[in-house]
Amino acid sequence: MSDVTGVTFPVPKHLMSRFFSGGKTVFIKPATVYRELRSGMKLVFYQSHEDTGYVGEARIRRIVLNDDPFAFFETFGDAVFLTPEETRAYVESQERWQGGRVRKGEALKRPWMALELQDIRRYDAVKKPERFVPVGGRYLRE
Repeated sequence: MSDVTGVTFPVPKHLMSRFFSGGKTVFIKPATVYRELRSGMKLVFYQSHEDTGYVGEARIRRIVLNDDPFAFFETFGDAVFLTPEETRAYVESQERWQGGRVRKGEALKRPWMALELQDIRRYDAVKKPERFVPVGGRYLRE
């Protein structure tokens, strides 16, 4: 299998402009596809919901994991692309879908990750991926 060069995650179209014109530089989400990521790798933005496809990319400057997604607001402040209210709603929606992640009566808690980004750029045209990009994301390989 080829080497991992980066990752792609879906971002709803209505939030995408926050990276390209809104000055946001920190992407947060529950940590799914992250174990093989390193600083310097690429994050490719997959636009979801409408006009789907790859719409831009950035270089990962730093990767931070934390059990508390609200801690990212203390670390990165206003650079986080979601608001605290949107993050709270996201956390609540995740709690509703924990069914399969239970061991001995306790829900397994997944850490959250923050990808601090640099060199963010939008593509001139939407590029269709060769493979489906799931909600959890997908590694990019050479």
